Amino acid sequence: MSDILCVTNRSLCREDFLIRISRIAEAGPAGIVLREKDLGEKEYGKLAAEVMRLCKAYGVRCILHSFIDVAVALRADSIHLPLPLLMGLKEDDRARFREIGASCHSVEEAVAAESQGCTYITAGHIFDTDCKKGLPGRGIDFLKKVCGSVSIPVYSIGGISAGNIAKVREAGAAGACVMSGAMVCEDVRAYFSAFEVRK
Repeated sequence: MSDILCVTNRSLCREDFLIRISRIAEAGPAGIVLREKDLGEKEYGKLAAEVMRLCKAYGVRCILHSFIDVAVALRADSIHLPLPLLMGLKEDDRARFREIGASCHSVEEAVAAESQGCTYITAGHIFDTDCKKGLPGRGIDFLKKVCGSVSIPVYSIGGISAGNIAKVREAGAAGACVMSGAMVCEDVRAYFSAFEVRK
């Protein structure tokens, strides 16, 4: 069972986005977070329906991002929210989701997210990454502190590779998130299998 969540960014894709999603789902990650921040609600909803269908076909969980009303309309059971949206989540909407994640950038945010009913969080960014050019990664010590502050699974994000995933696991994280690598790699299956725990 994979401990890698794939976070999408279709602007990085060198092929049709849904073909890439299909290939990623086939590789069996822990889940796919559909995080297309540039889309409006209507466009996101249309894309989400397609991605959810593909994920279902491969038995991979699909986690929608930010658009609460879309997630409710599509009967999605998993959603990932920035902290301000999580804090404003209505109780009846909260009850619709089996899984709620939040993006956290400090120990305080992690604790707040858990208190708001999150079932998992992402913590980052851990290593230097092109996505956050000029901003140094918060590092493994930061990740250890976050993992030690909550009892829910923590997924590290930011600059994660097959070369540093062991450090992330040793820090107590439940797994990690990848984005650009999964969007651009030549061989998707080989990319994900490189993260597998070696016995």
